[in-house]
Amino acid sequence: MNSEKTQKRIDVAVGILISADRQLLLTSRPSGKPMAGYWEFPGGKLEAEETVEQALRRELQEELGVLIGAAQIWKVTEHDYPHNLVRLHWCKVNAWTGALQMREGQQFAWQHLPLTVAPVLPGAFPILDWLSAEGVYGSSC
Repeated sequence: MNSEKTQKRIDVAVGILISADRQLLLTSRPSGKPMAGYWEFPGGKLEAEETVEQALRRELQEELGVLIGAAQIWKVTEHDYPHNLVRLHWCKVNAWTGALQMREGQQFAWQHLPLTVAPVLPGAFPILDWLSAEGVYGSSC
């Protein structure tokens, strides 16, 4: 980590939406955001006093127009991006309602592993490795 970095760590809730045919939902970062055009799993920052599940539920409704079922933390990783140090709270999501609506002008892609979209945010690499090792992505959390 860059010792001169003065940013505090930002907590982010991330949803790994897994379709019935075991595809993963990835979305592109919209223009105007850091690393625009990179592919990521959807989610967003936790607000004050919000749990990971509350943040994920709010973010996926705001960004994608879907209401998710239960979501529990599966893994937690950290990544030091040039613009922020982020702690990523990864949740597998197997149930949601509503049709996908890209409300921030982003693109989406359902993907099997290995992914065909690129570039992917580097913070997702450890999760992609774990998902790959699980074969069919393991059980929901």
